[in-house]
Amino acid sequence: MTHPTPLLAQCVEHLRPRIDSALSQYTDLAADCPAELREAMRYSLLAPGKRIRPLLVLLSAQACGGGPETAMPAACAVEMVHTYSLIHDDLPAMDDDDLRRGRPTCHKKFGEALAILAGDALLALGFEVVARHIQPAAVAARCCAELAAAAGPCCLVGGQADDCLGKLRRSDSEDASPESGMVRLESIHQRKTGAMIAVSLRLGALAAGADAARLASLDRFGRCLGLAFQITDDLLDVRGAEAEVGKRLGKDSNRGKLTFPGLLGIDRSVRRAEELIDEGCDALAPLGSQADGLKAVARYVLERNL
Repeated sequence: MTHPTPLLAQCVEHLRPRIDSALSQYTDLAADCPAELREAMRYSLLAPGKRIRPLLVLLSAQACGGGPETAMPAACAVEMVHTYSLIHDDLPAMDDDDLRRGRPTCHKKFGEALAILAGDALLALGFEVVARHIQPAAVAARCCAELAAAAGPCCLVGGQADDCLGKLRRSDSEDASPESGMVRLESIHQRKTGAMIAVSLRLGALAAGADAARLASLDRFGRCLGLAFQITDDLLDVRGAEAEVGKRLGKDSNRGKLTFPGLLGIDRSVRRAEELIDEGCDALAPLGSQADGLKAVARYVLERNL
């Protein structure tokens, strides 16, 4: 099992309990919320996880001179939107998964209808948290707009739609060059995986009052990190251990989906991920030592086996 670096372990030890506590508080909902719905929401949201995206929000704020309290609502909102996407992606009509974070998926535990509603509720709650708790109001409005764009039809949902419609299946690419296949594969994952990672960094920076130069550095880092994250995810699907990864493996190749290892092979995929992480960490140079936590996350993403 891959272990975090000392710096990342320190960040995780300090920040993840605070993230989990805030997530729990935000989903301690009023009696008007049906108990079964609240249970399904909390079952998926509070399941043991790496909390990579909320950590990125908080570490991005730190890299821009802000504190975790200022960015915590944005961190929780990103995790809520991410969890909604996982619940819906796992549904039989989508990826049809029965295991997530080492436990039965939401629809396996609560049924399809309640799982869909739990995802819907988490999506809406994420935006409510940002709108109510990020200050000042102008920053809250910008954060809502950024998060909506990342989660919307041109990014997260659009990428999932392309995936469901089969636009990146091997049979579609038999006559295409490897370069063409790579462009298409990177396009879908820059939207589906990369957009939510990139917006995590932007929300943390905006909450901390970052200037345009810092935002530009974080955007470059986010593009590289998001793609490297997906490459390592694809690699785990073909060579990971299911007990450690916490989800069913081999499903992408079994369904004929085009993946980075399928297109490049394992060795070239590993090298591509390494190049992206190096490039991303170089982009953080203008932020100095304040960005060391982000660099530690990047190295962990590269080396992770879960």
